[in-house]
Amino acid sequence: MKIIGAADDFWRVRLTRVDSTDAADFEWRDDILYRTPPEVEPQESERWRIEAVRLDDYEAVVSVGVLEDRAEAEAILERAQEDLLEMTKAQFEDAYLTPSPAPDTDEDPTA
Repeated sequence: MKIIGAADDFWRVRLTRVDSTDAADFEWRDDILYRTPPEVEPQESERWRIEAVRLDDYEAVVSVGVLEDRAEAEAILERAQEDLLEMTKAQFEDAYLTPSPAPDTDEDPTA
């Protein structure tokens, strides 16, 4: 059954900061409470994930995209929020949640 309605009645979008630091703050050992981390500054990688969340099930999260530039991620988030207000549920899902078809690798791109 296909449900018809405004996209903002079914979805919301959010921006999540993903921090992928390899080093732990503390190294756990059984014989001591904690150990000071090494003096070397860990290299930190920061990414921004744009996600669509279903309003009737907050555990249903669909990744719209992952970007390294915060300004670009915020611009996409703002555009997605505007589209939520203007699009129907089906239009929003087609535009943001349907994966793009993979290019056919059998065809010669120079032909």
